[in-house]
Amino acid sequence: MSYRGHVRNGVVVLDEPVGLPDGAEVRIELPAQPATPGTDTGPAFWDRYEKFVGCLNGLPSDAAERHDHYLYGTPKQ
Repeated sequence: MSYRGHVRNGVVVLDEPVGLPDGAEVRIELPAQPATPGTDTGPAFWDRYEKFVGCLNGLPSDAAERHDHYLYGTPKQ
């Protein structure tokens, strides 16, 4: 038998009242859901890419500000 519910303040609350006896063993299984922005889906961006910081040499000093110019040839603004 399965019941539906939601987590509120860290506690599972069932959608409909159920007369389960005290001490009843339960198992909670989460339905597969696609990852949504802002959820913890793994290492943070910085943790994944920190090793690449500073690895490029010889770039123009304004490369970050005018990357479209250097990548795509758009006029400098």
